[in-house]
Amino acid sequence: MKPLKIVMLQDVAYTERIFKPEHVKQIQRHGTLSINSRKGPPTPEEVAELIEGADIAITSWDCPPFEAAILDRCPDLKLIAHAAGTVKPLMSLDVISRGIRVSSANQALARGVAETTLGLTIVSLKNIWQLARNTRDGEWNKQRELVRELYEITVGVIGAGLSGRYYIHLLQQFEVQVLVYDPFLSASQIQEMGAVKVELDQLLQQADVVSIHAPSIPETNHLMNERTLRLMKDDAILINTARGSLIDEEALVAELRQGRLWACLDVTQPEPPDVQHPFRSLPNVTLIPHIAGATNNGLHRLGSFIAREIDLFVQHSPLLGEVKLSGLHSMA
Repeated sequence: MKPLKIVMLQDVAYTERIFKPEHVKQIQRHGTLSINSRKGPPTPEEVAELIEGADIAITSWDCPPFEAAILDRCPDLKLIAHAAGTVKPLMSLDVISRGIRVSSANQALARGVAETTLGLTIVSLKNIWQLARNTRDGEWNKQRELVRELYEITVGVIGAGLSGRYYIHLLQQFEVQVLVYDPFLSASQIQEMGAVKVELDQLLQQADVVSIHAPSIPETNHLMNERTLRLMKDDAILINTARGSLIDEEALVAELRQGRLWACLDVTQPEPPDVQHPFRSLPNVTLIPHIAGATNNGLHRLGSFIAREIDLFVQHSPLLGEVKLSGLHSMA
């Protein structure tokens, strides 16, 4: 294969945070690599200029969609390698009609989300959030009886996409029952993961921990609402590391004010929530600033993934993160 023209289109700040020098060298083995040196989200006009004659485009957050005006500048473009999660903001009918392959580092991103979710699961069951407050206040033994182990409990997973699937994989190390609600997967597919397929209502009624990993699509908007939240067991833990749109926040606040549930929220709608939002003051909410996915050194996992994807592409091997554009609707 002739040397390829490869271009990194994202803001240089993202490039520097995601790609270590060894990742850049790995990519450069396959041809010439042009790196966008500008700061700030690139405009469509800037992308069109940068992508001139490219064979492979590397993107990340805040890149504009690949519409005809951009693609006309690179008729030989064969691959868009996205060093971030969802590719939806990049896609257009032009990408699909021209047969350009698309790969996402969502798989690498999902691992961090699942690992964070497991951590939230363990410390929430242990009641560490409240016990830490108690011990600071001089109460050494207060509420120790509320501590639970990740043992002989039921964990409900809503959505078994990449992050949900890896969370299920991590849970296999524990003696727990895992229930999954995912209308896009069969019972046998979920069984192969080591879990049991159920309907949403059954999951909510039985689970001690409910973790949301579903995509943000119209069908999942406010999936957790007044009716479904009421189905959850007393003292259950609700974890959301997916998207804020999946929860009716007003309904969740009403439930939390009853003291029935504990919520661990990495995402809200909007982000950040208003400074007066009850999530910031309710004692049974753990609110963190959308850090479940790749953050700081974890971003290097994305750079490594994209460098390997380009290796696989050049070797004519299957891509690990290839996106089936026909299934975009059901993706996060």
